[in-house]
Amino acid sequence: MAQPPLSQRIQRLERELGVRLFERTSRQVTITAAGTMLLEDARLLLARADALTATARRIREGESGLLRAALPPDLAAEAIAAILAAFRQHRPGVELELHELSTTEQLARFTSRELDVGLVRHPCDIAGLELGPVLLRELGVLLPGGAPAAALDEVPLAALTGYGLVLFPRAEAPALHDDVLNTCARGGYTPATVRQGSGTGFVRGLVLSANAVAFAPRDTAPDDAAGPHADIVWRPLAGAPLAWRHSVAWPRGRGDAAVGAFAEAASRALWNTAAMTADAPARPLHLRPAAEYWL
Repeated sequence: MAQPPLSQRIQRLERELGVRLFERTSRQVTITAAGTMLLEDARLLLARADALTATARRIREGESGLLRAALPPDLAAEAIAAILAAFRQHRPGVELELHELSTTEQLARFTSRELDVGLVRHPCDIAGLELGPVLLRELGVLLPGGAPAAALDEVPLAALTGYGLVLFPRAEAPALHDDVLNTCARGGYTPATVRQGSGTGFVRGLVLSANAVAFAPRDTAPDDAAGPHADIVWRPLAGAPLAWRHSVAWPRGRGDAAVGAFAEAASRALWNTAAMTADAPARPLHLRPAAEYWL
C-alpha cells in the first residue's frame, strides 16, 4: 500500500478510537504508549478475523458446521444406517442433527428455516425447493396369511375387494393420500374402511385383527412375511400400480456442499438398501403446485 492511503487509514482509526497511535516527525514515526497497549489486542483481532474466514470457508465447502436434516418415519433401519455412514465418511467434520419428520412437517420447517435438507415423498408442494434425483420405491401389499390373495404370486388391486385399508394419516401427505385412494379405485379396489396408521406394530395389528390390508415396500416387510404359515405375508402388486417417489429436497439457493453431500449419500444409500430405482421415463416431468405427476 502506498504511503498516503496508509497514513489516511491510520488517522481515521485514531479518530475512531480517540487516541494517538503514532508520533510523527519529519524524520521518523514511533508508536505511542497507547498504541503499544492496543497492539496485542489488534493482533488478536487480526488472528480471529483470519480464523473466522477459515471457518467460513470450511462451512462453505462442507467440511464443518451443523447440518439439520430429516428422514421420513417409514424408512427402514438399514437405509438410515447406510445414509449416516455414507455422510460421515465424506463429511466427518460436519455435525449432523437428524430428525424423523413426515413430508408435511419437513415442508413446514423449510418455510420457517428450521431445516436445511430432507427426504420428501411426492406428490407434495415443492414451491421454493430444489430437488435431487427422484427415486422410485415400488409397493406391495401386507395381508393376513389366510387371505385368498396370499396364495397369489402377484396380487391385483381388485383382489383386495372386501378388505379395509390401513393408510398413513392424510395430514402427513394429503396429495399422496388421495393419489393412493384414486389409484386403488382405478384398479377396482374401493376399501371397505380406511384406518389411519403409521407405526409398524400398529399397522400389523390392524392387518391381523381388523380384516384390513396395508401397502408397504419390500424392504419394510416383516422378516416372517415369506414364511408359509406367517400371520402376515407381503406380496407384490400386479402391474406395480403403486409406488412411493422420494427425493432429497432443500430450500432454493441454500444448497451448500454439506447439503450436496447429504443428497448424494441419501440417493446412493437408498438405491443400494431400499430397492429404489431412478424414476426417469422418456416423457417429461411436469411439476404442479401441490403434486408431481408424469404426463
